[in-house]
Amino acid sequence: MVYASPGTDASTDPDIDKNIRMFEQGDPPTPIAYCPREKSKGKLGQKTLRRLAQNREAARKSRLRKKAYVQQLEDSRMKLTQLEQELQRARQQGIIISTSGDQQRSTSENEALAFNMEYMRWLEEHNKQINELRSAVHTHAGDDDLQSIVSSVMAHHEEIFRIKGLAAKADVLHVLSATWRTPLERCFLWLGGFRPSDLLKLLADQLEPLTEQQLASIYNQQQSSQQAEETLSQGMEIIQDSLAKTVASQLGRAGSSSPSNAADHTAAALGKIGDMESLLQQADDLRMQSLQKMQRVLTTRQFARALLLVSDYFSRLRALNSLWIARPQQ
Repeated sequence: MVYASPGTDASTDPDIDKNIRMFEQGDPPTPIAYCPREKSKGKLGQKTLRRLAQNREAARKSRLRKKAYVQQLEDSRMKLTQLEQELQRARQQGIIISTSGDQQRSTSENEALAFNMEYMRWLEEHNKQINELRSAVHTHAGDDDLQSIVSSVMAHHEEIFRIKGLAAKADVLHVLSATWRTPLERCFLWLGGFRPSDLLKLLADQLEPLTEQQLASIYNQQQSSQQAEETLSQGMEIIQDSLAKTVASQLGRAGSSSPSNAADHTAAALGKIGDMESLLQQADDLRMQSLQKMQRVLTTRQFARALLLVSDYFSRLRALNSLWIARPQQ
């Protein structure tokens, strides 16, 4: 609180001059609050506001990522629940169908649904492992810890290929059609899965930095994979062409050919469908071998990042498929 006396020098502060006049007139002076840091508050306030805005934006992005992840888990849970319900209905129908002598068809349908449900469980566990691997990479975990997680992810990949092989023995057409995947994923399928050469190209383009020796090795693997893919594709074309001719040979002959001849043609057609199982198994072997070769070429940390890239690629395909389904209809 400042008081001015008649002998005080003239002040340049209007509040002080006002108090002087009031004092001379006998009125009590007005207290004056003064903060020496008032001039610095403006700059400090601007910095604080910017920092708060940045924090709010980071929190917003974090909430969006969390919301997307929770939504993905919820979608997986709903799909799993739906598959379990379908499997239960199929089992109930199987009891009814088996009494009428169609037990073989019932068993095939049940095994197909069982594989779809098993794949959803596998995908859920795969997402958990990928999140663990991502956390280890971002926190710069030691090579031993990183190698342990990488080994678990690779073992999990081997498991799904083993399960696919068993499912293909029961119904190769179901596995080739890959109905457990989203429609957008199926647009890129080759013999029930991804093309190894496409995967190698993705890693060569996105995984940096790589040495010249590593790039050369990946390029050689890509060329080798393309040749193997072409061989398997030609094998599938031969089977499809032979199957088409077998089916076409019976057109217009209904009732004119003997039952034994018709049965022979049917058996031949079914045999050709069964031959697809071998091609599917070779394609899955090629996919797994490509991952194993990449693991030998790259360092542990590089291969960990490679597994994250592959997982993120397919996750984005699934997310894009969901956006396409939920798009506003014209």
